Amino acid sequence: MARAMSTLGEVGEFGLIAAIALATRAGSGVEIGIGDDAALIVLPSGKALITTDMAIEGVHFRTDWSSAYEIGRKCAAANLADIAAMGGQTRALVVAFAAPASLSTEWALQLTQGINDECEGEGASVVGGDTVRGDAITISITAIGEVNDSVEKPITRGGAQVGDIVYLLGQTGASAAGLEILTRGMSSAPGLVALHKVPKPPYELAREFATFGATSMCDVSDGLAVDLAHIADASGVTIDIKLDAFDISDLQAAAEELEMDPIEWVLSGGEDHAFVGTLPAEQSPPPAARAIGVVCVRGDSAVTSAGVALRSHGHDHFSA
Repeated sequence: MARAMSTLGEVGEFGLIAAIALATRAGSGVEIGIGDDAALIVLPSGKALITTDMAIEGVHFRTDWSSAYEIGRKCAAANLADIAAMGGQTRALVVAFAAPASLSTEWALQLTQGINDECEGEGASVVGGDTVRGDAITISITAIGEVNDSVEKPITRGGAQVGDIVYLLGQTGASAAGLEILTRGMSSAPGLVALHKVPKPPYELAREFATFGATSMCDVSDGLAVDLAHIADASGVTIDIKLDAFDISDLQAAAEELEMDPIEWVLSGGEDHAFVGTLPAEQSPPPAARAIGVVCVRGDSAVTSAGVALRSHGHDHFSA
């Protein structure tokens, strides 16, 4: 029924919920999913990791740049990455969705499909949520997960120790480069634009890194320098990074065309949902991890390069 109706106003709230329920797979561990007052999921560990993230039209995404499916993938990734950053596996998502009544039902169902597809690789599923009328499209997702048996306890930001090596898992800067290209209305570097629209977080690599004895880890969502500072501040240390340790080969051509410094994208660009973490110096990392620095005794600055303070530039919703 929902696909035959052109707008949310025509299909109605309960028609939309019914359509979303039909389009959503109930994953393992879900005993009660969409359709009741609350969901019931089974967590073998007995302990839950819980995170939430909100995305608002015009702030986090633009519908003239990204499809509903791409927006769904990206919104889900933000939550899945937070769970993975603690060495965890997401089991269930709860999605709250606000939109104008004039929005097409098909758009909402494509958003649902994007969320479902991003969750599928992690073995997670949407188990409930809420839908309301709103002036702008707003998507709020809460993820529920647990730490795998192979990790003794959740990996937090606060465990980095002096002498630990700092590793980057995945790539940073691609999303920022893609955003710059879209903002300027250019058609170059479609691969970078695609990574802005749909990031590719290395979820499994983050969990693998946790099993190697990670002392700290963080999802890179606000910018590498900012998120390194989060680890440094929580751990009471300074992190010194090597700017020549980063692979900027995928960014170089676009940076030259746009007359920008690719290292700026690497350090300040958010929404790649890579991971950064620390391991003891004597511990070998997973092969895909890239060493980018070392943990030092706390000094005047949270993050430095060759001892010189790095400005913690990155995204802050409430900055001027």
